[in-house]
Amino acid sequence: MAHAFALDERLAADTMEVTELELCTVRLMNDRTYPWLILVPRRADCVELIDLDPGDRAVLMEEIALVSRILRQETDAEKLNVAALGNAVPQLHIHVIARFADDPAWPGPVWGKTQPLPWDGLESADFTARLDKALQES
Repeated sequence: MAHAFALDERLAADTMEVTELELCTVRLMNDRTYPWLILVPRRADCVELIDLDPGDRAVLMEEIALVSRILRQETDAEKLNVAALGNAVPQLHIHVIARFADDPAWPGPVWGKTQPLPWDGLESADFTARLDKALQES
């Protein structure tokens, strides 16, 4: 029996809602050290990209490209890191991280480099509103 989609509890705890796209919910990681978005396809029981049907995989790739363009536009990122690891949280989710030569983890990966620096409420509300508007207008 198929399950209904539910956001993993750890993703829910570590992120804030930005917007909903056709396939994915887009969330902001609660770490302002790195502007970091998470895309989660709203499909139950998906762990790997291959668990999505071909149509959903195509939509996911377009949504990754859209979110990447908007994140680069809004942050002037020097580099974007895009990854689907899922070792700690098995639910399929894609990281899109804006990177800068002066960030604390450069040029290495961001995981485990620094303690997360939570967003200030007003700052995160402004950033998520800008991202939402840009994503909806694209």
